[in-house]
Amino acid sequence: MRDLYMKNGQGFVLVYSITAQSTFNDLQDLREQILRVKDTDDVPMILVGNKCDLEDERVVGKDQGANLARSFNNCAFLESSAKAKINVSELNVTLQFKAFYLKI
Repeated sequence: MRDLYMKNGQGFVLVYSITAQSTFNDLQDLREQILRVKDTDDVPMILVGNKCDLEDERVVGKDQGANLARSFNNCAFLESSAKAKINVSELNVTLQFKAFYLKI
């Protein structure tokens, strides 16, 4: 079922919690699965470090997220907080732009 969602997806938001290293560690495998299912390297993606309002509980550095995004074929990167409504709109706009840009 997961592969079907990936096959039909137009763009992907890869989210990890800045307070949980394990969620960050899973991203490489998730990205590779998406690329395998889509059978292309040109898939619109954005890497998002969530829960940025919990700075005191941070275990994944912002630079770690930015470096991983660069290694993911320069995919977009930002940190957000759904709870505090930080960068939620920016996330949507960025993914839509990347999806549109790759279709041209």
